[in-house]
Amino acid sequence: MAEKEIDALIIGSGPNGLASAITLARAGCSVRVMEASHTIGGGMRTAELTLPGFKHDIFSAVHPFALAAPFFRSLPLEPSGLEWIHSPAPVAHPLDDGTAVILERSIDATAATMGSDGAMYRALMQPLVRDAEKIIETFLAPLHVPRDPRVLIRFGLPALLSTHALAHLAFRGERARALFAGMAAHSAMPLEHSPTAAFSLMLCLVGHAAGWAFPSGGAQKIADAMARALQAHGGKIVTDSRVDSIDDLPPARAILFDVTPRQLVRIAGHRLPAGYVRALQRYRYGPGAFKVDYALDGPIPWRARDCARAATVHLGGTLNEIAASERAAFRGEHPAKPAVMLTQTSLFDPTRAPRGKHTVWAYCHVPNGSTFDMSARIEAQIERFAPGFRERILARHISSPAALERENANVVGGDVTGGLQDLFQFYTRPTWNFICPYATPLKGVYLCSASTPPGGGVHGMCGYFAAQAALRDVFGVG
Repeated sequence: MAEKEIDALIIGSGPNGLASAITLARAGCSVRVMEASHTIGGGMRTAELTLPGFKHDIFSAVHPFALAAPFFRSLPLEPSGLEWIHSPAPVAHPLDDGTAVILERSIDATAATMGSDGAMYRALMQPLVRDAEKIIETFLAPLHVPRDPRVLIRFGLPALLSTHALAHLAFRGERARALFAGMAAHSAMPLEHSPTAAFSLMLCLVGHAAGWAFPSGGAQKIADAMARALQAHGGKIVTDSRVDSIDDLPPARAILFDVTPRQLVRIAGHRLPAGYVRALQRYRYGPGAFKVDYALDGPIPWRARDCARAATVHLGGTLNEIAASERAAFRGEHPAKPAVMLTQTSLFDPTRAPRGKHTVWAYCHVPNGSTFDMSARIEAQIERFAPGFRERILARHISSPAALERENANVVGGDVTGGLQDLFQFYTRPTWNFICPYATPLKGVYLCSASTPPGGGVHGMCGYFAAQAALRDVFGVG
């Protein structure tokens, strides 16, 4: 007997796959999610990577958009058992003089750590924070005309600059420039490139408006809560279900792939038009991530004590140093002094490690597919701002770009953003389709991964918009 057709089949259970599944299920569709791994979550997974009792996030750890993105705001996950935690300050950026620039929830408190540039920071950020909801709604979406054109003027115009240009236009001192550089490093692009200023502005904006939240117990808890929300609407999830060919899938009216263009070509290329396949093959991936997880016998001994107030710490010193690091990785080189993104969530979440112990998550950018061991250079950067750090290491777990890709095929060459996010590819993800970037030439087949607008991050908006397209095109809803 042939298997009964379901309404929607979702391939992949990352944040966007689950978001698309939930959106469809809430609209009344029968939904099944197929996940290749034995654990759901994609980039939202947690495991004991070093020692028993030490919980480490395999990919994402702190989630700036979790409480700001429209999809997550529409889906309260707390009834599903999710508890969000905020550190007193979202981000710290230590400098060599023993102090730190701190992104506080308060704009005024943040400005106070910037010396003479505090007034300019306040003037830059206050109008943006006032319009935070409109800005986030506009820029966490496909390219469109915003309902309020002032959003384009207040945020969009400076966001089109490079971080290097914006920081030098707006600030005179190194402290504010350093904070913006650390934010821009999340773009995985040279800081001289447009639109890296968008990352600096948006991450500061979200820090003030919503905070950089993280879940008690690890990123896996987000995936588990989303799974429970899906199941509450009748959706089903099947793990250990790797998809090698679209021909092997059960019948469904709509199929949404939470994969990157490379995987879509492998799975469905034989059924896609040759021109579309060539366009997908031209899709570019960015630098990879080299990650180290640490089990520590105590907290990191920061020279700047304020660093202990923040779950996220950006290491790399000045704007020029961070820019040199990101430029090197982009050019295929390995930075001698890498810009390091570090989280220390166990300071604020005792479930992450045995009593008195701690976990640390740290990574830097390297050339895509690199096999070079950056662990010594990462540790040197931590030691630079926290003398005695090495003495507290109980165990470490190294994840090269290849290891990260083995854990999640969407992390191509270690690229955790789903593809390069430069000005050209920011909105042309995955191809030049401004009408519906999620649709493919195959009827009822869509992409819903971070390789579609608005790109990387745990916000669920790629999956939400792809599901909306399927509801409109296939099911006649909306």
